[in-house]
Amino acid sequence: MADAPRALRRPTFRHALVLWLTLAAVAAIVFALSLALGSVRIGPADLWRALSGSDAATAATTAGAIVRDLRLPRAAAAFGCGGLLALSGALMQVLLRNPLAEPYVLGVSGGASVGALGAMLLVLPLWAVQAGAAAGAFGSMVLVAALARRDLLQPQVQGGHHEAGARLLLTGVILAAGWGALITLILAIAPESDLRGMLFWLTGDLGGIESGVPAVAMLAVALLCAMPLARSLNVMLLGETVAQSLGVRVGRVRGLTFLLASLCVAVVITTAGSIGFVGLVVPHLIRLAWGNDQRLLLPAAALLGGALLMAADLIARTVIAPAQLPVGVITALLGVPTFLYLLLRRPR
Repeated sequence: MADAPRALRRPTFRHALVLWLTLAAVAAIVFALSLALGSVRIGPADLWRALSGSDAATAATTAGAIVRDLRLPRAAAAFGCGGLLALSGALMQVLLRNPLAEPYVLGVSGGASVGALGAMLLVLPLWAVQAGAAAGAFGSMVLVAALARRDLLQPQVQGGHHEAGARLLLTGVILAAGWGALITLILAIAPESDLRGMLFWLTGDLGGIESGVPAVAMLAVALLCAMPLARSLNVMLLGETVAQSLGVRVGRVRGLTFLLASLCVAVVITTAGSIGFVGLVVPHLIRLAWGNDQRLLLPAAALLGGALLMAADLIARTVIAPAQLPVGVITALLGVPTFLYLLLRRPR
């Protein structure tokens, strides 16, 4: 990556802490707005009673039902999924040494989409659709790992240049093309009454979320697993020949990074479908503003990704209320001009 030498700039703990606390405050503000705003606006007093009240009378009110049963799970799921997408995107960009890498680049989303759409085609309940998405994501992850296991776990470094990342990326692209053909086939034979739900799922939709706990819990676990790898990922940005000479177990780090990023994507797709641009844009925003040290970037990306997806979901719920848009439409509309701006202002 062009800005790899910046990875070794060591930010002070105070600098990192200020950044994380600032992003956490932004996420908290967006979270509060997500609970208060919508087709029905809820004032601060009613919002506080709905969140803090444990008595049946408070829970039975309209405000209590809207906040606790609808908006709270959805906002929590949006934060968890956004953080997972941003974290996965940052890991993929280091793994493949490609700044255009994003969470879905290795075909995990394609396998999940085939599993979910197949369940929809059979008119199965929501839990079966989610189970199909999880099974498809896991199957695609295993398939990529099996086909590219030599490049993934034992990368060959020749002349200081990394070639295994290109082969791994090519494997994922070919599998994604195959999954795309199966998705088109399912859409072609599906009844017209099912197409709207399928398209919403393919675009990414947070409607109907019953609990945001799985996504938030997976985000916490993923961060705890990623942070011990951050120092090794910093060194790998300088080239795997350098990393191996400095004692980094490149194959082990690459394997763990692939596994962790793929699990993050699998949880997101199982929860909300394929939501684009968050995992591509957010790591670039953090990198251009504060550098490429993974010890600072990974938590910051998770916080900013969560805040961004919550904001996008809030727009999707309110822009044409009481109707709702797929959140993936909003992330694309926000992500395309943002990424183009980053490309145009980036020095050659």
